[in-house]
Amino acid sequence: MPKHMDIAAPLLPRPASVAKFLDGQHRLLIGDDWVAAASGETLDTLDPADGTTLASVASAGAEDVDRAVQAARRAFESGPWPSMPPNERARLIWRLADLIEANADEIALLESLDNGKPVGDARHFDLPHAIELFRYYAGWATKLNGESIALSNPGTWHAYTLREPVGVVGQIVPWNAPFMIAASKLAPALAAGCTMILKPAEQTPLTALRLGQLVQEAGFPPGVVNILTGYGKTAGAAMAAHPGIDKITFTGSTATGREIVHASTSNFKRVTLELGGKTPVIIFPDADMEKAIAGAARAIFSNTGQICNAGSRLYTHPDVFDQVIEGVADIARNIRLGRGTDPQTQMGPVISSQQLDRITGYIETGQQQGATLLSGGGRPSGSGYFVEPTILTDTTHKMDVVREEIFGPVLCAMKFDPEEIDRISAEANQSDFGLGAVIWTRDIGVAHGLARKLKAGTVRVNGGGLDPALPFGGFKASGWGRESGREGIEAYTEVKSVAVNY
Repeated sequence: MPKHMDIAAPLLPRPASVAKFLDGQHRLLIGDDWVAAASGETLDTLDPADGTTLASVASAGAEDVDRAVQAARRAFESGPWPSMPPNERARLIWRLADLIEANADEIALLESLDNGKPVGDARHFDLPHAIELFRYYAGWATKLNGESIALSNPGTWHAYTLREPVGVVGQIVPWNAPFMIAASKLAPALAAGCTMILKPAEQTPLTALRLGQLVQEAGFPPGVVNILTGYGKTAGAAMAAHPGIDKITFTGSTATGREIVHASTSNFKRVTLELGGKTPVIIFPDADMEKAIAGAARAIFSNTGQICNAGSRLYTHPDVFDQVIEGVADIARNIRLGRGTDPQTQMGPVISSQQLDRITGYIETGQQQGATLLSGGGRPSGSGYFVEPTILTDTTHKMDVVREEIFGPVLCAMKFDPEEIDRISAEANQSDFGLGAVIWTRDIGVAHGLARKLKAGTVRVNGGGLDPALPFGGFKASGWGRESGREGIEAYTEVKSVAVNY
């Protein structure tokens, strides 16, 4: 059994700034004003550690989406934003990064309360990465260049390309890393010169609203950033279908991604989708076992397994399988569960009762289909949406737990055929998803050879993590396009060709 904190312990004292924010009104940011939803409707956001209400926020509908699109369109077409020199955009983006950094403790606590993740993870991973994303893309604002083209047509030509902002962007953010993913979408769009409507997940709206306040404090022109809280089935669907939105970027489930693609055809929106994953972690016998075991555990149990790129399929060489699986199981048994706001917590709750039922349902189905429960699998006593870190062995590709994305702390462990790389890659590629893959080996030839054969958007060898300069996205049902890096900002532009016969 994992080590458990007192999950039912009283809430820790909240700083005055956090208490003041939670007690305030939580409206929609449209243009330069915070306004109620046109319908007057609100929704409650809950603390997943105990199911209590943290705050009520405005619940946007189609009319609010239309108002936000009009504000963003005005800002893009006739406000000061289109004519602002790139270096001025860069200064504003950098200023926003500084404000986030100055308020990082408060934002991390809000994220922990709303999402359930350990506050230390939010403060020392999510927030630094978000800040670095804004600073990285601030540098790109002055570097979006076209190129000169040599033409073969008769005549004397000066031909070149321009990169222009795509226009008004709808950005739909999930609940698993709400602030960091919002930053990954806002930062490149701002640097490219777009205007946008940001919609956080209905389960985790608070840090997006706090970000909106900092956007205003940084001095962005009205309408450049609009923030709509609300349900995906209403506000999100209206954004995907709205003819005034030029691009949709979405991070979330593959099923919702398909719905967005269908809705976006009304005006052929540009679409970027970062969807589900079923990342394989492959451990060879020559790997640094201490690091590989710790890495395999971290890959599936971080953020309570609620990561699109979670290492949920573990493939281990038969010679070291027992060593690896017992090592990972030992880590799992010693993870401290508890409220995210408790500094000693290593793993918090999952986001909701629905997600808890989904995860425990998969664990039960896996055992019914022949998997062996090595560790975890249960729900700790007390309130809140907690599930133990779980390891299943004797799993096969015919099982739902291996084929489908669970989005929770559930690891499926398997041995791989060691005879040749082609067989290993074929097993790892036996998935509808292709977001990421992880390899642990000291053999550089094996590492490069296998990396080429894996059908995944990101392959990490012997560890590694997110970096703003590294493109991120997936193959197959894991999505369309890339975020981060050069590709991340170019996704917010259109290329225009100009040819002058002089």
